[in-house]
Amino acid sequence: MAEHQDHAGDHGQAFYVKIWAILLVLLILSVLGPIIAPHVAFGFLEAWMITLMTAFGIALVKAYLVAANFMHLNVEKKYISYLLATMLMLMLLFFAGTAPDVMEHKGQNWENVAAAAEVERALEAEGKDPHGEHAEGHDDAAH
Repeated sequence: MAEHQDHAGDHGQAFYVKIWAILLVLLILSVLGPIIAPHVAFGFLEAWMITLMTAFGIALVKAYLVAANFMHLNVEKKYISYLLATMLMLMLLFFAGTAPDVMEHKGQNWENVAAAAEVERALEAEGKDPHGEHAEGHDDAAH
């Protein structure tokens, strides 16, 4: 009996099992990355960098594998790539439009008091002046 073929006729069941196994190994690596990162950090490569590389780097590889092999994008019409590029550009446009408001503590008609207070509290806990000057030996009356 012939092996099952997908709609494109390119790959059999063994191919998809292989892709699934690769995805499973990448999942395990992405889970273990943050766990082992503090133990293998060396030189310029700090634990948070290893965590970000395993989290986002492996996620990008997994997303590519799923899109390329299970979504059959390689056999779709060419306009699909234009549609995907357009959606990516719209996401970037949305981020660019909302980032100035979300990443700041004040806007033209609003103020995020909770975020500003948390930043100030964290800076004071580190012994830094939240207004930019050194906390030690500074005259507050000069403000």
